[in-house]
Order: sequence, then structure tokens, then C-alpha cells
Amino acid sequence: MAQFFSIHPDNPQLRLIRQAAAIIRAGGVIAYPTDSCYALGGQLGDKNVMTRIRAIRQVGEDHHFTLMCRDLAEISRYAKFDNREHRLLKASTPGSYTFIFQATREVPRRLLHAKRNTIGVRIPDHPVVQALLAELNEPLLSSTLILPGDELPLNDAEEIRARLQHHVELVLDGGACGLEMSTVVDLTGDTPEVIRQGKGSLEPFGKMHG
Repeated sequence: MAQFFSIHPDNPQLRLIRQAAAIIRAGGVIAYPTDSCYALGGQLGDKNVMTRIRAIRQVGEDHHFTLMCRDLAEISRYAKFDNREHRLLKASTPGSYTFIFQATREVPRRLLHAKRNTIGVRIPDHPVVQALLAELNEPLLSSTLILPGDELPLNDAEEIRARLQHHVELVLDGGACGLEMSTVVDLTGDTPEVIRQGKGSLEPFGKMHG
């Protein structure tokens, strides 16, 4: 049965953040708010967590997981990028963007896109996630909380609890945070390719498209 924490979206209570981090470290899957929409998260190195999130979402092995990271230094441990891409990241983070890069050897092989050896990374602009990442001291393995048959992500914590109470260990209720997913930009090629237009503006990538 899932625990349910009502957490302040702007000033998250440290006590609850620490309890949430302990649940993640113990192998728990959590539902939590981000700057785009609610997501499912768990410990980066836990193989079982990845399997459980895939099962909840009913997605296959080609599903791209995202690493929620604190900052560019953390991203650089897991993703390969050059100076140009570094400037682009600096201009657009934190924010509602997921960037796809070639992965470094720090990323467990099972998390990589099967055919491309790529990983999605993101620096969310949300105090709850930022506090959680600081407490964990490592990225959070993450996937948008959109359930099979639904067209939109779940946005109401009570509904999340009702539908997932037997599938996750914790629901972090930070209030409604939105229905729009992050903008996904593939930076593995010569020019940025927008894979999914979402909440993040395309303005930072305009010059590179044109």
C-alpha cells in the first residue's frame, strides 16, 4: 500500500524529502511532481525498479528512461556532449526539456536505448525534485506518469493514489503541476532534432534548426 505525503511545492519539508529518499534507496518506486507533469521514479542502479516502471506503464524495452539530474556537472557523468551542446544546456536548464545524448560508461547498460546506446537526461525546475536529488546525491531514474489507455499524464495526487496504491511505495503530493510533457530534443546528431514538442519552448534551438 502506497504511503502518501502532502509536500509543499515551493518549500518542501526536509523531513518528508528524507523519508522519500529512504524509500527510493530501499528500492521503492515513487510518483512525484515535476515542472512538466507527474512522473514515476526510482533508484538509478536498481534493475527491479526499471522492470516495475515498465510494467506500470506497459512499455517495451525500447522505452527511453530519463535521468533526472541536479546540474550540468551531474549530466556530464552520464552523457557525452561538446562545448556547443554545453552552451545549449546552460541556456535551457533547469527547465521542461529532456535531452537525448550518447551515454557514458557510467550508465548501466540496461538503461540504454537498445539500438542506439543513448540516454535521456533532464534538469527539472521544481523545488521538490531538486530537494530530492540533493538528498539522494545521484540522479533519479524517471518516466512520465501516463498510464496505459490514458491520453494525458495523471495530474491529481488522489487519483494517482487510487490507481497506483498497490504498484508504488509512495505518492508525493505536490498539488497539480500540469499535463504537458517535457520537450524532447535529440542532441546526438549534427543539429538538434525535436522528437517531441512539449512544455519547453523551442526558442533555444531556433538558430540551430534554421
